[in-house]
Amino acid sequence: MQIAVDGNVKLEVLDFGGSGRTLIFLSGMGLDGHEFDDFAPMFLPNHRVLAISRRGFGKSSAPTPDEENYSADRLGKDVLAVITALKINRPVLVGHSLAGEELSSIATSHPEEISGLIYLEAGYPYALYSPTLGDPIIDAKDLQQHLNLLFSATLQTRSDFAGLEASVARFDKDLKAVDQKLASQPVLPPRPKDAPPPPPILLALVNGAQKFTGIPVPTLAIFAIPRSPGETTSAQADAFQAAVPKARVVRIAGADHFIFHSNTKEVMKEMTAFLSGLPN
Repeated sequence: MQIAVDGNVKLEVLDFGGSGRTLIFLSGMGLDGHEFDDFAPMFLPNHRVLAISRRGFGKSSAPTPDEENYSADRLGKDVLAVITALKINRPVLVGHSLAGEELSSIATSHPEEISGLIYLEAGYPYALYSPTLGDPIIDAKDLQQHLNLLFSATLQTRSDFAGLEASVARFDKDLKAVDQKLASQPVLPPRPKDAPPPPPILLALVNGAQKFTGIPVPTLAIFAIPRSPGETTSAQADAFQAAVPKARVVRIAGADHFIFHSNTKEVMKEMTAFLSGLPN
């Protein structure tokens, strides 16, 4: 089905059927609701199960790829519009990968509209920002805002300058961390000059990231802890737990990013336990 969410923008919504508390699955970057064709029906018949293809993907509308049309809050509003249109009472949102930003946006703006959140390899900086770990994209956007004040001659107070200095220092840490990570990896061949640029919609999604620092609803976050040394997944899982002390944070060693495929039984067990513990 198609649901209108914003002017002429319509989203593809897949209805797998079922009854009971509604689960809404949100896909990762570059994917659509069919990402969950095999996994989502496993929650039938105890739940009504839906999946949404975000704007720009699947059979959903694809508005102009700019930051405004693809910001985390805009994507969150789309999901809320679907919930309203279908008259769904406080569903549980299940997000994979980039969908973590939609989950966090909705929890921040309208926590009363949902019963809980499940982050499937989705609890990364775009979903929950850690001041200790930082993030190059989010910190670069923060630095740009401070630089805009400087360029427009409106950066005039000591507080403004202190904010700029803090942003510069934080972004410098990000660059050093990225450089250290790159130094530990094999050198890749240069990008061919005739290689096509990244799709504009994907760039708009990356540039639409926002800073979320708390999640005020019942939360389950499942992280895949890779075998490769030097990865920061464990640190992000620790940061998530510290920022959301009441969350259930699960670490599955040796899993891959599509954790609901690589470790289906473990994910199902954790999700079922979380869902059964939510108040009616």
